[in-house]
Parts: sequence; structure tokens; C-alpha cells
Amino acid sequence: MTQLTFARAINAGLRKSLENDAKVVLLGEDIGTLGGVFRVTDGLQKDFGTHRVVDTPLAESAIVGTAVGLAYRGYRPVVEIQFDGFIYPAFDQIVSQVAKLHYRTRGAVKMPITIRVPFGGGIGSPEHHSESPEAYFTHTSGLRVVTVANPQDAYTVIQQAISCDDPVLYFEPKRRYHDKGEVDESVDPAKALPMDKARILTDGSDVTLVAYGPLVKTALDAASAAADEGISIEVVDLRSLAPVDYEPVVASVRKTGRLVVTHEAGQSGGLGAEVAASITERCFYHLEAAPVRVTGFDIPYPYSKLEMHHLPGLDRILDGVDRALGRPNSLSGLEG
Repeated sequence: MTQLTFARAINAGLRKSLENDAKVVLLGEDIGTLGGVFRVTDGLQKDFGTHRVVDTPLAESAIVGTAVGLAYRGYRPVVEIQFDGFIYPAFDQIVSQVAKLHYRTRGAVKMPITIRVPFGGGIGSPEHHSESPEAYFTHTSGLRVVTVANPQDAYTVIQQAISCDDPVLYFEPKRRYHDKGEVDESVDPAKALPMDKARILTDGSDVTLVAYGPLVKTALDAASAAADEGISIEVVDLRSLAPVDYEPVVASVRKTGRLVVTHEAGQSGGLGAEVAASITERCFYHLEAAPVRVTGFDIPYPYSKLEMHHLPGLDRILDGVDRALGRPNSLSGLEG
């Protein structure tokens, strides 16, 4: 086991994929000489050459369009979107081409494209540099959407995404890039938990708390804090946002009778609404209370001095737990 930061774990996973398959090619703005703005690709161009780790022009639509052409020719391109808010110029390519070409060609063409997207807040940057656009893509048929919450998953899931014949959006919680954790680099990604499966992180009996990406750590902190008050929370890391692995969530809610879903994205039209509705359909007669969503507000990510008021933190998640349990709380009137 090796102690790696989140960013270094992704770097190690990219390196392993480049070593194992000569058809893997990395594309992105400043990913070569600079190693990316977050240094996730640091050293890869030096070791694999400019023909496999390609510094591109500042043109996201052209980058993804080039990846489509490479996929047509049998390559496995890995695209880095420098910041989440920069993905919109490539939106048409992703939803109109990447997501649909396999269907449009009746399976004749595969699109094994991985699109890496640093997402979420917590780094003190406003809109365009801190956003949560995942719901746009979970709503688009033909795309797989995953996000990771610890360095071990960061290492294995990036390799699983690259080896997948479907297009995958791989969302990286940028505020966790410097978090450290143990990584076993000997793990065979083919034998690890598949990227489309959820994982139960803590066993609990009172409330099911569903989170993904940057808020998984906050959810675990909430479970620990609630335990001090005698409340038992079962934390579920979704990992896959499209498709969602509902089986572990359903089993958990049938046990606890209560559901809280949390994410940084705004509440309206967010993934939390889909999870809440789907669990209500599947677990209606097991629910003791209506599902609760604890989310970001329906506003652009605010400037750094206000950002932590926007992001769901420990107190807001615990308030959501109290609401699910029917306990009065001073924050009970707070939306999101």
C-alpha cells in the first residue's frame, strides 16, 4: 500500500493505462509540459512523448471532436476538461456525437472516450471554475457518468473508464485533490468493484445518507458526529451517477426507513431528486418519512468568502438527518 494524494492516484492510474495500451492517448489544455493546472498529468508527456500526451489549443469543442475521430480509428482518447465550467463549448460534441454515435451506427462504431472533469467547489473560485454540471450528462442517454471519493477508487476507476467501450464522464472532486489515502497499485481494475456499483461505507440502522464525489467525506464526518448523539447513519457512496446502482440504496432504506441525499449541485433538477423519486417508488411502504435533500442553492457558485455557506457542510447534513428523523432543529426551515 502506498500513501498517495487524490491527484497522484489519478496520475498513477493514467500512467498504468498508457503503459498497458498503446492506443490510449491523452488530450487537453496544458496537460503536457505543465502537467495540467492541478498537476494531475505531471510527468506523463516526458515519459510517453508528445504524440500520446497532447497539449491542445484552448478549444474544448475541437478537443472532444478530435477525440471522436481518434475513437473512430480505434484509439482510446482521454480528454481533460481543465475546469468544469469549460465543458460547455464541448456540450454539443458530447451530447450529439459522443453519446449517440454507437446508437446511430447500430453498434458498428464504439466511442471508448473518457472525459475527465474536475468539478465542484471548495477551492475559492467562482463560476466557470467551480460548478457541478453532472445532471446535464446523467440526463443524456448513451453516456456513463462516474465520480470518485477516495484515492483508491481514483486509481482503479480511471483505468476501468479508459478500458470501457462506452463513453465515460469521469468527475474528479477538485477540492479533494490533495487528500491522501492508501492506494494498492497492485489491484487489477478488472477484479475491483466495477465502476457502475455503489458502495456502503458505514453500517447504520436509523438513516440512509447517500452522497457522491466531494461530499462523501463530509457524509462520513456527519455519520461520526451523529453517532455521538446515538444516531446510526448508513453512508452510501453512489460512485456511478449514470447508471445509478439502486440495489444497495434500496436495501439500506428498507432497513433504516429514512433517506437523506446530499450533493453540491443546486436542488432543482439535481440528481438528488431522481434518487429520492426512485427510492420512493421502490421503498414507499418502508419509508417512515419523506426523503430529504441537502444540496447547494439554486445560484451560481458564489465568491470565495460566501462559498462555504453555499456548499452543504456538516451542520446542514446533520439538519437533514434531524428532519428525516422528525427532530426539531434551528435550521429546519432552510431550503436545500
